[in-house]
Amino acid sequence: MHILVFTISGMGCRRCIREVTGRLRDIPGVVTVTADVSRCRAVVSGTMTARDVLAAFEDSAHVVTLSSASDAP
Repeated sequence: MHILVFTISGMGCRRCIREVTGRLRDIPGVVTVTADVSRCRAVVSGTMTARDVLAAFEDSAHVVTLSSASDAP
């Protein structure tokens, strides 16, 4: 299982969090999603790839960048 951490610009309100977490949950292979509005980041775990996550935001106003990636033991 992969653990990916993304920085998401412009994620500062409840509507934005709902949009971001909704997009993340819809990605095949995503098991968990945790969004932190104060740090503008989201942590995603599952079998998805960073490319899958970035593709989910291609038509979004949010700019998403991969901060870190690791594999869970």
